[in-house]
Amino acid sequence: MGNKKTRGSLIILSGPSGAGKGTIHNELLKTEKNLTYSVSMTTRSPREGEKDGVDYYFVSEEEFKKEIKKNSFLEYAYVHSNYYGTPKKSVLESLDKGLDVILEIDIQGALQIKENYPDGIFIFIMPPSMRELKNRLVKRGTETKEKIIERFKNAYKEINEISKYNYVVINDEIEKAVEKVHSIMLAERCRVDRIEEFDVNNQEELLHELLVDFNK
Repeated sequence: MGNKKTRGSLIILSGPSGAGKGTIHNELLKTEKNLTYSVSMTTRSPREGEKDGVDYYFVSEEEFKKEIKKNSFLEYAYVHSNYYGTPKKSVLESLDKGLDVILEIDIQGALQIKENYPDGIFIFIMPPSMRELKNRLVKRGTETKEKIIERFKNAYKEINEISKYNYVVINDEIEKAVEKVHSIMLAERCRVDRIEEFDVNNQEELLHELLVDFNK
């Protein structure tokens, strides 16, 4: 009776650095067959183990600014002394194919997308506490003390934007956090406004026959 929309859903995960966005999206990609990840572009240097074109497209600031002039980004922002952006073309192509696209982006970028793509599913990933967030940033061992302090200060500002999101998930245990995000995605697929049409008129004759049979 109902036909699901063929266009995919845009799912945005954001939250403070160290909240666990990357781990959650990686776990979802392992189990969700219809889910694809949009690789962002950044001017920051690769961390140990990161690969160009897989984790990020790592480019120079000059290259990034050229892409801005070409209007190549769905969103972009200058965060933690570096540029980050989501290439527009690959995201729109995937959505048109019916694939759900997940973005792991900062708060600035998420709010840009909300202005231009309000139908997106906006999920804020929260750490269980600020103390735990600090511990996670330190344990990563990838940044200087100054960078960690900068990220920690920004986290306070970012948490104030939580009311602009559709959902919030506290990442105290990664398995539970992944399960919650998965449940949100399932619920969104069942929303009435994500159903293209109901074939009610074509079912009227069948319904009438069934009622007649029932009353015999």
